[in-house]
Amino acid sequence: MTFHPSGQQHEISLGDQHATIVEVGGGIRDYRVGEADVLQPYTADQMCDGAHGAPLVPWPNRLADGQYEWSGTQHQVALTEPEKHNAIHGFLRWRSWQPVRHDPARVVMQAMLHPLLGYPFALDVRVDYRLTQEGLTVETTATNLGDQPAPYGCGQHPYLSPGDGLVDDCRLTLEAATRIVTDPERSLPTGTEPVACTPYDFRTGARIGELEIDYAFTDLRRDPEGRAWLVLDRPDGRSARLWVDSAYQLIEVYTGDTLAPERQRRGLGSEPMTCPPNAFQSGEQVITLQPGASTSSAWGTSLS
Repeated sequence: MTFHPSGQQHEISLGDQHATIVEVGGGIRDYRVGEADVLQPYTADQMCDGAHGAPLVPWPNRLADGQYEWSGTQHQVALTEPEKHNAIHGFLRWRSWQPVRHDPARVVMQAMLHPLLGYPFALDVRVDYRLTQEGLTVETTATNLGDQPAPYGCGQHPYLSPGDGLVDDCRLTLEAATRIVTDPERSLPTGTEPVACTPYDFRTGARIGELEIDYAFTDLRRDPEGRAWLVLDRPDGRSARLWVDSAYQLIEVYTGDTLAPERQRRGLGSEPMTCPPNAFQSGEQVITLQPGASTSSAWGTSLS
């Protein structure tokens, strides 16, 4: 058996669309249409870098000092971003996920989050990856298997591909009215600001250029179906598109400036999030998942 750092590779295809979903982290290693990457990939012989394609459960983004209070009890989780004294992106990025359904154009990955120090709750988490004529759709469902209410949020970390070049040469459109401002040392929220009259106003589209971005955007404008859209117009004349449903209230945009030099600015992190950075500590938009209850959120991507 061939060894892959990302574990078993689960491939799905429909027409000229192809995606690879991996065991380690349960994320998307690649998604392409024909020979064109829609999402920036990593190779089968590499470890996942920068959380490429990974589900972020039970919270996305950062948690200051790994600490939060829930139902009057203080909790401490491991600091997975020790240089900034934060915990980041939940617990499931390096766990093994298993396929509970695998059809030619669909795979459903499942992971159990058992109670652990700092998060004494039990979740069944399933991510449904499905190819249709519209592109790739990803739906995450979490069910509380425990006997007490659990704090929950989720996200995912795809990077839209700019094609053969850098994101600098792409035009970004994101109809979001508000940016969450963060401090430069720890990337934790310090407040919000309207994007109007700032370099971060992409509501009518703007070239990214040399702008460094690692911020969550909210107050998203939605279409009649309740979807909000991010569009990356590429130098090759094609557009990588990402939509989020109403469960995702924020999209984090990341130009990849802190990745390894050969990976910097070669993909645009376009991360659906149900809650903002540091949500477990602030309480903002954290879902209270009751025993036996489930919650779902969906996003999708395509190339036009």
